[in-house]
Amino acid sequence: MALPGGGRAVGPERADEVPHVLYVRFHPAPGEDVYQGLLTLLGELTPVVEALPPDAALADVRGALRYFGRDAAGLAEIVRVRALARYGVDCTVGVAANPLLARMAAHEAQEAHTQGAQESGAVRTVPGDPDAVAAFLARKPAIALPGVGPATARTLSAYGLDSAARIAAAPLSTLQRILGAATARRVHAWARGIDPAPVTPNAPARAMGAEHRFRRDELDPVRRRRALLTLADGLGVRLRTSGRVAAAISLTVRYADRSTTTRTRTLTEPTAHTPALTAAAYALHDALGLQRARVRSVALRVEGLTDAGLASHQLTFDPADEKSRRLEAAADRARARFGVSAVRPAGFLDVA
Repeated sequence: MALPGGGRAVGPERADEVPHVLYVRFHPAPGEDVYQGLLTLLGELTPVVEALPPDAALADVRGALRYFGRDAAGLAEIVRVRALARYGVDCTVGVAANPLLARMAAHEAQEAHTQGAQESGAVRTVPGDPDAVAAFLARKPAIALPGVGPATARTLSAYGLDSAARIAAAPLSTLQRILGAATARRVHAWARGIDPAPVTPNAPARAMGAEHRFRRDELDPVRRRRALLTLADGLGVRLRTSGRVAAAISLTVRYADRSTTTRTRTLTEPTAHTPALTAAAYALHDALGLQRARVRSVALRVEGLTDAGLASHQLTFDPADEKSRRLEAAADRARARFGVSAVRPAGFLDVA
C-alpha cells in the first residue's frame, strides 16, 4: 500500500480513504495509572489521541505515516510491541479509514481470537476502497454497527433489515419512517461504512467505575437490578470516602455475544448519594428494554468528578430525603469503623 503524501479530506458522503484510524482495545483492562501510560505511548506516534476509558482509545495516525515510513497497520504493530514491552498489556487493534470501521475491525479480531482462529491481540485492517468496505460490512448483523443497540436492532429486524447490507440497500425514506429522521440518517450512513466523526484529542474524564460479572448469562432483570444496586452502593461509598461527587453516570451492558451497549445520563446535580446513583442506573437499565437479552456483565461508571466541597445541593423539604442522607452518613461511619461489609443494601449481590 502506497503511503500518502498528504491526507485527503473525508466528507460525510465518502467511505474511501487510506486507512489511518486505529481503534486500540487493551486487554486485560489496565488500571488507571497503566491506562495513562498507554495513552502516552500512543502520543509518541500521534498527538491526535482520543481516550475511551477504561480500556480503549482512538488514534488518527495520518500525519505519522510518512514520518515512520509505515502504513497504519505497521504503526499498530508498533503499539502492540511497546504496550507489551513496557506494561505487559496486549491489545487488539482495528485499522480503517474512520472510527466506525476501525472499531468494528477490532471487534472482529477479538471475536476471531475467542473462537481460537488467531492469537491474542491482533491487528485487523479494513481496506479503504468502497468495494472492500462493502465486502467487510456485507454479512454484519445490524447490532454489529456501533451505536445500534438491541432495541433498534429488533425494530429493524422486524422489517427484514437484519444486516448492514440490507440497511444500506434500503431507501432512506423507509428507514426514516421506522426510526425517525435523525437516527435513520446515522444508521444508513453507518451501514455504508461512512462515519464523518473525527478523532477528537481529549483527556480521559476523571471517573471511577465498577463491574459485576454474572456466573452465567443473566436473563432475570431482577438480578440485573440487584447488581446495579450493589455497584451504585459501592461507587457511592468510594465517592463519599474520597470527598468527591459525580456529574454523570454511565451504564455498560455486555451480552453473551460479547457485544456491548453503553448509555450515559447527566445527573440532576453532582452527587455521591447512593439512592440518586441507583435511581439513575435503574433508569438507564430500564430504557434499554433488554427483555430476553442474555447479559454477561453490567458496569457502572461515574464521571465528571469534582470536590464535594465545591458542589451545590438543592435544599428539599422532603423528610424522607433528609432521613435517607442521615442514615447514609451513619452507615458510612459504621463502614469506617467495622469495614466496608458492615452495612450493605438488602439486595446486595456477592461479586461473581
